[in-house]
Amino acid sequence: MNMSTAQKKRISFAGILVAMGVVYGDIGTSPLYVMKAIITDNGGLGGVDRTFIIGSVSLVFWTVTLLTTVKYVMIALNADNHGEGGIFSLYTLVRKQAKWLLIPAMIGGAALLADGVLTPAVTVTTAIEGLKGIPAYVDHFGTSQNVIVMLTLVIIISLFLIQRFGTDVVGKAFGPIMLGWFTFLGVIGLINFSHDFSVIEALNPYYAIRVLFSSDNKLGIFILGNVFLATTGAEALYSDLGHVGKTNIHLSWPYVKICLILNYFGQAAWVIAHKNNASMQRIDDLNPFFQAMGPSIRLFGVAFATIAAIIASQALISGSFTLVSEAIKLKLLPRLKILYPGKSIGQMYIPAVNFLLWAATSLVVVTFRTSHHMEAAYGLSITVTMLMTTCLLYYYLKMKNINRWAAHGITFFFGTIEFIFFLSSVTKFFHGGFVAVFIGTIIFALMYIWERANVIREMASDEVSLKEYLPQLFALREDETLPLYQTNLVFLVPRLENDQIEKIYIYSILDKRPKRAKVYWFVNVEVTDDPFTKAFSVNMMDTDYMVRVKFYLGFRVPQDVNVYLRQVIHDLMKQGRLPKQPQKYSLTPGRQVGDFQFVLIEEEMSKGTVLKKWDREVMQIKLAIKRITTSPERWFGLEYSDVRHEMVPLMIGKTRKTHLIEITELPEENF
Repeated sequence: MNMSTAQKKRISFAGILVAMGVVYGDIGTSPLYVMKAIITDNGGLGGVDRTFIIGSVSLVFWTVTLLTTVKYVMIALNADNHGEGGIFSLYTLVRKQAKWLLIPAMIGGAALLADGVLTPAVTVTTAIEGLKGIPAYVDHFGTSQNVIVMLTLVIIISLFLIQRFGTDVVGKAFGPIMLGWFTFLGVIGLINFSHDFSVIEALNPYYAIRVLFSSDNKLGIFILGNVFLATTGAEALYSDLGHVGKTNIHLSWPYVKICLILNYFGQAAWVIAHKNNASMQRIDDLNPFFQAMGPSIRLFGVAFATIAAIIASQALISGSFTLVSEAIKLKLLPRLKILYPGKSIGQMYIPAVNFLLWAATSLVVVTFRTSHHMEAAYGLSITVTMLMTTCLLYYYLKMKNINRWAAHGITFFFGTIEFIFFLSSVTKFFHGGFVAVFIGTIIFALMYIWERANVIREMASDEVSLKEYLPQLFALREDETLPLYQTNLVFLVPRLENDQIEKIYIYSILDKRPKRAKVYWFVNVEVTDDPFTKAFSVNMMDTDYMVRVKFYLGFRVPQDVNVYLRQVIHDLMKQGRLPKQPQKYSLTPGRQVGDFQFVLIEEEMSKGTVLKKWDREVMQIKLAIKRITTSPERWFGLEYSDVRHEMVPLMIGKTRKTHLIEITELPEENF
């Protein structure tokens, strides 16, 4: 474990504060809209009675207990990959057990990225809608949703604009603010709860089951689609494990859960007390969360809720950057430009992702306008991610040699609950759920195309043995009739197993243009399951002019090949395995390392290959996307290095045969 990881996992009040700010933002804003959604879909305040409210809040309590506390806090947090959590980290732990596990990992990752679009839209809109409960606001602006939409868009664009500056400074304030937020939730809830302690009946699961089949419940079992919103932040909690450490989550979660439950119980008590109030029944989009505060502190509550919504959105945006970065390292997404504006590697910023998230989030706000219309899409994406996580957790439990029946039982129990929630959310497909499906489908399709193209490419690769070409490479190196092309010639290769290498790289050296060099380098980067691995291996094949380097880098480590290669060459020269390369002309006196050129082979789909129509389309789409994404120079840290691009035809599948007939003499009329 490196020092930074140890610091993250250190148990301290500061660590618990960080957990408050980073991990619980999403689930901490759930009270803003859960009870509102339940009441609105049941006909409003006039359409509920005490039995319905007790049953509904009982469903909320047991959903949070079973899914968040038991599944994620007690079980999933133990499935960490060297301290890192999230669906891709879990996948890297179990991927060797079955190849098809990549599918649930991609589906879950795509759905979680869709959640990164929906969270800012839902939470910020809901918080701003609290202004409608303030008389001074209504007197000036009325109840029109246009002002709410405009304020929401301003906050969202500001939120995405600050991402480029990093979140180190802002992040330090997140913990204390969220601690204050949860305390505020608990106090407001307790004040209302104290007016009707009988709401504590909701702890009895009997009321949760009864309301599902009660005639007072107009949605029936599909009420679970709204109830599920109470646990939407559970997956984010698991994804952010690496930022705060398992123990800090274990220590902070009880306080967070108590405050959340107190607030839900307080809202339930308020609804029971005011359900027959005619003036309350006439309020459009009534939100018990804000109404339960009382007029004197409602403006403060709206401001505080907005800040909490921004923090929750920030956590999801940062999590989306991490998720995309992991997917890129696992070769599930194209390379994108990644910046590190903060002081730690965890503080990353991906401009393309930031722009797409902002555009999609703004479009959701403008299209759906009210938070109630967005909630259907919100729940659906997370139920999908949770189901996929449960699938992968089953294989993790098997890998850990957990009793087979226990593994089956845990998977069946949570899988059944989540599948019911999924069906409840699917019923809202045409009310907004299609947005989550649309966004997730696009992301999944991109992952599928990238992965499928890699498989097609690997199946068709034509490899040769480097050993067979050592004599030619040695002769070329010593041939002084040819000008010295470069002292060190470096090829970045996608695979480097044993002494095998793709033929195109030997073709580049010997055939395309003979490249005489002192040392030939073949460099490969292998992404490891350990997120922070930094290691390398060298094989010089009993020569002093051929170097095969394999870098082993964790999926959270930047692939700055240029930097790492400097260490390798200095190490080899110190060990005497590589001759020194004294430079006569240099800014650095006594420089012993010669010049480098990196050769990047770019592939173009050859018209002379015969492929299945779908496979050809997949390859064409991948090559088209590669042209507009980050260049290999930026990805491998070679922006300021001497880089040469060479284009080669990509020969995949069978070669198309020609059938020309030789004609010795053409008739004159053809001229």
